[in-house]
Amino acid sequence: MDQLLDSFIAYLAVEKGLSKNTLESYGRDVGKFIAFIHEKNISSVDAIKYDDILDFLSHFKKQGFSDTTTVRTIVSIKQFFKYLQLEKIIKEDPSSQIQTPKMKKSIPGVISLEDVEKILAAPDESTPEGIRDLAMLEVLYATGIRVSELIGLKLNEVNFETGFVIVYGKGSKERIVPIGEKAQEKLKAYMENSRPALLKSKEAKELFVTRRGGGMTRQGFWKLIKTYALKSGITKD
Repeated sequence: MDQLLDSFIAYLAVEKGLSKNTLESYGRDVGKFIAFIHEKNISSVDAIKYDDILDFLSHFKKQGFSDTTTVRTIVSIKQFFKYLQLEKIIKEDPSSQIQTPKMKKSIPGVISLEDVEKILAAPDESTPEGIRDLAMLEVLYATGIRVSELIGLKLNEVNFETGFVIVYGKGSKERIVPIGEKAQEKLKAYMENSRPALLKSKEAKELFVTRRGGGMTRQGFWKLIKTYALKSGITKD
C-alpha cells in the first residue's frame, strides 16, 4: 500500500499540480490511514470496506483532532480511493458513502450566515424543547442536510462514537455524514436531558421527538424556526 501512496502523491503532483505543502498534507493523512489499515491486518486495498474507514475516523477523532483536520483527512482519503478507482486498482470506492462536510453552512432557506449565531442562541436550554431545538439546529447547520432528512433521522442512524449520521436522501440513497464536535455535543445533551423528558415512558424510533411521543414534522420544525427568527429580530421571509 505504501507504493500506492507514492504513486498517488506523484499523480497529484504531475496531473493536479498541487503545491509541496498540499502534497505533504495528503501524504500524512493517507499515510495515517494506511498505517491504521495495516494494524487491522488488511493487506490489500480492494479488501478495505467503508466500515474500516469509519473505524479509522472514530480512532482519529478520539485523538482530539479538530473538525478542520478531520474534514481535510476525509478529503484526502476520498481522493486516494478516487485515484485507485481511476487507475482500475479497485472496482468499488468504499469511501463513496462518506460525505465531505462543508465547514460553513447557513440554515437552508431561513437565515443568512450573518444571522446564524443569533438563531442558534435563541433556544432556551433550560427546557427539554429548547435543548431539542438547539440540537436540531446545530445538526442542520453543521451538516447542510435537508430539513426532510433532519426530521427523518432515526435513533439507530446516529453513531455517537464516530460522530456520523446515516442520511437517506432522494431515491433512498444512503450516505454517511459527519456532524462535527459542536453538533455532537448538543445532540448528546438532547439524548441525555431532553429526549427522555419528552417521551417519558413512550418509545419512538425517530431521533427528534415531541411531547406527544412522535417524530417532529416539517411543519412543526418550520414553525419553530419562524418563532426563533422573530425572537432573534430576524424578519426575512
